[in-house]
Amino acid sequence: MPVDTPEPFEELYRALLFPRVIEEKMLRLIRQGRLSKWFGGYGQEAIAVGVTFALESEDYILPMHRNLGVWTTRGLPLERLFCQLMGKEGGFTKGRDRTFHFGLMDKGIVGMISQLAAMLPVADGLGLAAQLDGEQRVAATFVGEGATREGDFHEALNLASVWKLPVLFIVENNGYGLSTPTSAAIPVENIADAGSGYGMRAEIVDGNDLLAVINAVSQARKRAIEGEGPTLLEMKTFRMRGHEEASGTKYVPDELMEEWAKLDPIVRFEAAAKEKVTAKRMAQIKKELSDRVDQVAEWALTQEEATSSAENELADVFATAPACPNSNLDASESVEMRFIDALSDGLRTAMKEDPKTIILGQDIAEYGGVFKVTQNFVEEFGAQRVRNTPIIESGAIGAAMGLALAGHRPIVEIQYFDFITCGFNQIVNNLATTHYRWGAPLNVTIRAPFGGGIGAGPFHSQSMEAWFCHTPGLKVVIPSSPHDAKGLLLSSLDDPNPVLFLEHKKLYRSMKGMVPVESYRIPLGKANVVRNGSDLSIITYGIGVSWALEEASYWETKGVAVEIIDLRTLIPWDKEAVIDSVKKTSKVIVLHEAPKTSGFGAEISAQISESVFEYLEAPPIRLGGLDMPIPFSKQIESDVYAASSRLRQAIETLTKY
Repeated sequence: MPVDTPEPFEELYRALLFPRVIEEKMLRLIRQGRLSKWFGGYGQEAIAVGVTFALESEDYILPMHRNLGVWTTRGLPLERLFCQLMGKEGGFTKGRDRTFHFGLMDKGIVGMISQLAAMLPVADGLGLAAQLDGEQRVAATFVGEGATREGDFHEALNLASVWKLPVLFIVENNGYGLSTPTSAAIPVENIADAGSGYGMRAEIVDGNDLLAVINAVSQARKRAIEGEGPTLLEMKTFRMRGHEEASGTKYVPDELMEEWAKLDPIVRFEAAAKEKVTAKRMAQIKKELSDRVDQVAEWALTQEEATSSAENELADVFATAPACPNSNLDASESVEMRFIDALSDGLRTAMKEDPKTIILGQDIAEYGGVFKVTQNFVEEFGAQRVRNTPIIESGAIGAAMGLALAGHRPIVEIQYFDFITCGFNQIVNNLATTHYRWGAPLNVTIRAPFGGGIGAGPFHSQSMEAWFCHTPGLKVVIPSSPHDAKGLLLSSLDDPNPVLFLEHKKLYRSMKGMVPVESYRIPLGKANVVRNGSDLSIITYGIGVSWALEEASYWETKGVAVEIIDLRTLIPWDKEAVIDSVKKTSKVIVLHEAPKTSGFGAEISAQISESVFEYLEAPPIRLGGLDMPIPFSKQIESDVYAASSRLRQAIETLTKY
């Protein structure tokens, strides 16, 4: 960018000084006891300002908590920004999250979460969206030197390099991760060395030289939009204040502080710009900014603390989902399909209906996935929309978030549900919280084969759905039939919230059923009365429905009418359908494959006891797997571990009560 005339130098000086003036005000407020906490970027302003200045307004930026200069340079309304920083009414997160933990998509900014490297794969998704949409825009994402030790850093660099994504990885190497010096945490001097391991261009930049930062970022951006892929930019700088203000800097040697004080980015820029901007004009700019910041900060301090009600807060946990269309399925043509074929048919329908639908996962393209759900998809829809990923669960899920923020409908296939733990943080701390915190809908569907019954052993058979049911902001869907598999999948793909869609492996090829040929939806959160009965209720889902149906047929010969409720969706779950059934039968078994202790059945049983205790003729019975890993032996799994082996005895107990 041109910086050889007075006007850009003055503009640059104002941009560089602005976050420093705000920070100095915040530090005064802390000393006065009028502000409780502050994460500062004192001495690092040249990086945030320089990166933002070098990018175009349509480019994405993913800053962290020392990058105030990103927000000021992108021109956020100062009044709202101060309300956000101080937790007042009028901030961007309604008091739900602190400082820079939010995004503004109209400004191209996606804010951080506290698990610092987690945003790097999100930048990959934003870069991929730009690539797919043919847009000349890049994603620049920040990370500190400490977080470059996290897996997301390496997964993100790997994916960006393999796909030649227009992503700029900005490492702020400021010397310390909280109190631990970089030299004690990182076995190399230069983090930029990581670039060669991923075939990526990498550079070391003087992060306290504003013009050097602008030049490096400008060149990296140019390469990215010309299709040359990502760049890793290590910005050498220093943190002159504590990790947060209360931490202090006693752990930093005095001579190091003195050395870096001489390299202050503002002092250096003033020296470089003195022939372009007079000292008098610089003083005027500083006074203008100081007066403005003082005025707005003092005003913000008088504003009300952010408050709310339970009703308002709960209403924003999920984005509003579209109503399911009313389809006359009775009049539609149906064909018999296996469970797995119904899933494939649902995915194929979604891919045809919306070209923004993209499938990501390991071995899903030419190989068709380990269970062949996406077999022949790459031939039909192309490699741009059916994309093999490396073995990077966290990286793939984070990239899906970026795609969704940019308006795509990503589907991530996790090879086995057991492997989802490698992406746990992205799901529970990033995807699930985003809409509540700053209002961004995230249409991300994560498909995962789960459950046992096929002799696959401890690491390919688990039912861990209860972990995710404890995560506000995430929907959990588990179909039990081919008909439901297609209809629930299409509804999940329409939903503007992250959905975990679990497919039981044993049902893939063992279950058949009639499935409408046309596109149809089954509403999430609506249970299905699979079998009517009057003597007792079985509340279940997934393969538990098959177990219950088999057992109900046996008890019908004994004169016992068993009612079966298939929840179909665990979050949200249909409490009304369950309550109505229990009121009707007065006896209930809650059945699932997962281990009994802390399984989702405990939530259902508790709700029944709280809501309709007076209708019960016997205590609710919870049936789950034994509290043990899933054994490899089919006999031990089916006869010892599985809840199905104890279902008949439980029904007998209830009938005698």
